Amino acid sequence: MPTFSSKHAYFFSQVHQPFFLLGVLNALISMVLFLLAYKGVAVLEMQPLDFHGFSLFYLVFTNFFVGFIFTTYPRFTAQEPIKQSYYLKLLALSCGASVLFYIGALFSFWLFVLSFIALVGAFGMVLFVLQKLYTHANIAVRADPFWILLGFYAGGIGLLWYALYFANFVASPSSFVFYLYFVYVTFSVAQRMVPFFSHSHAAKNSFFAPVVFVSLALKVLLLGVAPFLNIALDLLLGGYVLYEFLRWHVDFKNAPAILKILHIALAWFVFAFLFGAVFELYGIYFHTATMQLQLHLFALGFVTVMLIGFGTRVALGHSGQPPHANGYTVKLFYLLNLVVIARALFSLAFTFDMNIFWLFDLSITLFVLLFISWAWKFAPVLLWGERVS
Repeated sequence: MPTFSSKHAYFFSQVHQPFFLLGVLNALISMVLFLLAYKGVAVLEMQPLDFHGFSLFYLVFTNFFVGFIFTTYPRFTAQEPIKQSYYLKLLALSCGASVLFYIGALFSFWLFVLSFIALVGAFGMVLFVLQKLYTHANIAVRADPFWILLGFYAGGIGLLWYALYFANFVASPSSFVFYLYFVYVTFSVAQRMVPFFSHSHAAKNSFFAPVVFVSLALKVLLLGVAPFLNIALDLLLGGYVLYEFLRWHVDFKNAPAILKILHIALAWFVFAFLFGAVFELYGIYFHTATMQLQLHLFALGFVTVMLIGFGTRVALGHSGQPPHANGYTVKLFYLLNLVVIARALFSLAFTFDMNIFWLFDLSITLFVLLFISWAWKFAPVLLWGERVS
C-alpha cells in the first residue's frame, strides 16, 4: 500500500470520505454535461437522457451508497469493518471508470466501453463484499441486510442490462434500475435507520421491506402496459407507506433539524406515490405529457434529500462532531427542497402548456449550486476532519 501524508491518511482512513467526494464531483460534472447536451451545446455518444439516468445511477449515487453502506453494513451484520486495502482498490477502479465514462461519452464509444467494463468490475467488488458480510452474519440479524443486498443485486442486474441496451439488443432498463435499485436501496436503509434515529418504540414490521420491494417490482411491470393499474398500485402503496410511517410516532416538532431532514424525505416519498399517481391520472385523462413528475419527486424529494441528510450526519459523526444541522446546513436543505419544487413546477407548467422552460434550467442550476454549497462546507470535514463552525 502507498504511504500517504497525514492529511491524505485521514482522508482515506474512512470509507465514506473519498466516496462521498467522488459522488459530489460526479454530480457536478454529469449534470453540467447533461444540460449542455440537452441544449445541443455538447454532442454525446449516447442520448442525453440515457447519459443523465445512467450517470446519476452508477457514477453519482452509487458512490454515495458505497460510502454509506460500507460504513453501516458491517454493523448491521455484526462483522468486522471493510478493510482499507479493499475499498481503496474499489475507489481507484471507480475513479478510473468515471474519467473514462466522461471522456468516452464526449469523444469515443470505445472509451465508454472501457468505462463500462470498469464499472462492472467495481460493482462486482461491491456485491462480493456485501454478500460475504451477509453470508457470515448470524441469522438473527439478517433481515434488513437481506433487503439492502437484494437492492444492490438489482443494481448489478440493471448494469448488465444496460450493456445489452447500449448494444441495441433490449429495451432500456431505466425503470427497473430506478425503482428496484435507486429508490429501493434508499428506502431499505431509511426504514432501518430513521426509526432508530427517531427513538421510535414501535414494533418492527417485518413485512414492510418485502411488501415495498414486491410492489415496486410490480410497478416496473405495469409501467407503460397497464397505466390505470399502476396508478391504483401507487395509491395503495402510498397509503400503506404513510400508515407505516405514522405508526412510528416520530416527534417531528421537537426533533433536531438533522433528523427533521430525514422526516421530510419520508414525506416526499409518500407525496411522490399519492400526488404522482393523481397527476399521472390527469395526464392520461387529458392526453398530455407529465414530464416525469413522479420520477423526479422520488429522485430529488426522497432519494437526494435522504442521502444528503444521511451523508451530512455521517460526515459530522465520523469526524468526532455532534451530528447537528447548523444554520448553514439548514439553508442547504431549504435549497434542496427548492430544487424539488422547481423541477416539479417545470413538469406542471409543461403539462398545462405554459411556456416556462426556464424552470428546467433553474432546477439544474439549483442542483449544481446545492452540491457546490454542500462541498464548500463539508469537503474540509471529509478531507482532514475540520470542525464545522
